[in-house]
Amino acid sequence: MLDTNRMFTLREVATHGSITAAAEALGYTTSAVSQQIAKLEKEAGQPLLERHARGVALTDAGRSVVRHTERILVELHAADAELAEIRGLRAGVLAIGTFPTAGSSLLPLVVKEFKTRHPGVELKVFSGRFDRLVDALRRRETELSLLWDYEWNRINDPTLTYHHLMNDPTMLLVSEHHRLADRDAISIGELRDESWVVRAEDHPVAQTLEKLCQQGGFTPRTSVFAHDYGEVQAMVAVQLGVAIAPRLAVLNPRPDVRSIRLATRPPQRRILIAHLAERRLSPAAHEAIAVSAAAARQLEEGFAAG
Repeated sequence: MLDTNRMFTLREVATHGSITAAAEALGYTTSAVSQQIAKLEKEAGQPLLERHARGVALTDAGRSVVRHTERILVELHAADAELAEIRGLRAGVLAIGTFPTAGSSLLPLVVKEFKTRHPGVELKVFSGRFDRLVDALRRRETELSLLWDYEWNRINDPTLTYHHLMNDPTMLLVSEHHRLADRDAISIGELRDESWVVRAEDHPVAQTLEKLCQQGGFTPRTSVFAHDYGEVQAMVAVQLGVAIAPRLAVLNPRPDVRSIRLATRPPQRRILIAHLAERRLSPAAHEAIAVSAAAARQLEEGFAAG
């Protein structure tokens, strides 16, 4: 295989018309350039230069090598330009993982701001449950992922680095016709006789409900197992029970459902953005982390004002 550095040396000789002039341009000795050309000719298995009184001329083989060298230089310049664009966040791809409640609340704010700042960077979003999101990070299918945890089940994975974006408290959902619908806050003890609409399939909110009801000294009585928060709200609206949900899941509650603050200290999950600890992040990923933190602050300021 031809050595590319020697190919570039041959191109310099062809450009300047002599080994001496090429050596001067490259800052080498004439002998060093001659040796490089000789080694390249050995690699090529044939002469690349014809020497004459007024300098040198390329052979047909030499012209072929120089032609390919020019193409290599074009590709190298293109690579430099593309890397500069990626460094400057004018190009590239960023893949982000998310879970549904963040995907319908926090992530749209992140995407909107990021695309406004960096329209040349393509964003790809992958939505899934916790284990699948972590798996996607490990497989490098995503560079960043939004994750969550609760105080009784903290993420303890040394392969991950994560940034705490915000806290997401648990809210109570009741029908607009419920006896407590006009209250600003409700203690969990007042709900011991209620039936509950619970997320199915071992959803984390079911464990959250157990923890919450333990604070109130009772065991919840389940009336409905629902498969998403839209179904939860629908069942609450027709008074099949009350429910709890993370605040991000009910930013836009149904008009016939009330979202009420829990007076007793509500369980709250941390919203995190994570990446592999060993991975060197792209400039786009660093920017996305900063944009995510700003979007989280924007949401929390909106909650405080409301």
